[in-house]
Amino acid sequence: MLVPLPGILITLAALALFAAVGVAAARRSGLADRDRYLTARGSQGAGTLSLSFFASALGAWILFAPPEVGTAGGLLGVLGYAVGQAVAIGVFAWLGPAIRSRLPEGSTILGFVRLRFGRPQQAYVGAVSVLYMFVFLTAELTAIGGVLGLLAGVEPAVPIVAVAAVTAAYTAYGGLPASIATDRWQGWLILALLAVGAGAIMAEVGDPLRRAVDGGLGEVSRAGGEVMVVLVIAIVAANLFHQGFWQRVWAARDTTALVRGALGGAALILPVVFLLGAAGAVAAGAGRAEVPSLAFFALLGGLPAPVLGAVVALAVALVASSVDTLQNALTSLVAGDVAGGRLSLPAARGLTVLLTVPAALIALAGLSVLRLFLVADLLAATVVFPVFLGLWRRTSAAAAAAGSVAGLLGVVVLGWVRGGSPLDGVLLLTLPDGPSLGAFVVAPAVSAGVTVLISLARRDVSR
Repeated sequence: MLVPLPGILITLAALALFAAVGVAAARRSGLADRDRYLTARGSQGAGTLSLSFFASALGAWILFAPPEVGTAGGLLGVLGYAVGQAVAIGVFAWLGPAIRSRLPEGSTILGFVRLRFGRPQQAYVGAVSVLYMFVFLTAELTAIGGVLGLLAGVEPAVPIVAVAAVTAAYTAYGGLPASIATDRWQGWLILALLAVGAGAIMAEVGDPLRRAVDGGLGEVSRAGGEVMVVLVIAIVAANLFHQGFWQRVWAARDTTALVRGALGGAALILPVVFLLGAAGAVAAGAGRAEVPSLAFFALLGGLPAPVLGAVVALAVALVASSVDTLQNALTSLVAGDVAGGRLSLPAARGLTVLLTVPAALIALAGLSVLRLFLVADLLAATVVFPVFLGLWRRTSAAAAAAGSVAGLLGVVVLGWVRGGSPLDGVLLLTLPDGPSLGAFVVAPAVSAGVTVLISLARRDVSR
């Protein structure tokens, strides 16, 4: 373990670098242009977008969640996490151009929802998006406090406040151009530091492939298959309502840059998440996975201080890349959709800071947000098909609304049948026992089926 002072200094140095990059990018892009601030419209090439999608999609969660799945989920569980996260970004190569062509001056998916289905459906989808992104923001700030506590004995409040304050400052100042500029640095830094950490772990553990096999990575089981299905559905559905990714759809220079950027980001994500999941199996095989969520950190015990310092820098880069994206996305959503585009640029900047404060306060309390994450994922799964079936001209507002409600009711009925009472059905929406394969299959299947059936029954398909 590092002593606290080096951990704090590494954190502050990394944040200072990201702030300098963000401020410089903001000055180059023009500080007085509100649309540029919120969308960076038409300014980004494929290479920059690949790194931006990659860095924005990842976060400190990859040091906890994939290794935890790897300790018990076998090959299919690890693949589920990696494939789910990669597909969640790769799908923007298909959906992004389709949505952008229908709403060329948009900034979030909620603009498309309002255009096709009206204000009520936009408000509901907006609530799901805000819940998911706010929980994600809180989880990332909580995670950086935990990482610095584990690796350097730092009081969690120090990194939480530092990351929240610095990212809010440069994001409020520079908007999306600042976030995308820092993503380039953060993306390369994440790749380099992961390579350093992986090399050190392989050398320290000895025969990591054998350890991974002993830890169950080669096993293909029904439980692992169920984990894979749940993870793919949950991750893809939730990320389609991450407005930070949709901002990058409109930031792309053209359709070619968008397609290549999304596919490039997915190609970077797949091996990174898979290898971190495999690290959990290595820890299990080496007898170091007593606490599954800390499996990755259990492999760091015998490593020298410079490598631990690199892991601290990695964690800061991971958290900053996702946090500044979420801060800007929440600001864009509220300023552009909730406020109807009437919020001034100074007000949007103030909103960035304001939205960060409650997330930081919850993170300081050290509360677990895993269950909230799962609930937000499940809600997203009930609306993902009704929303994107809007690309089909037969889909009406009534069909989308009915499909969204039906998805929720399908989960309730499933819980009722399983538990024997209506209360059991309602409780299943809160996932009291963790991820439920049935709930995550029923929610999108029922919502899609009802939306399609009602749409096919329409006679007026003029739109």
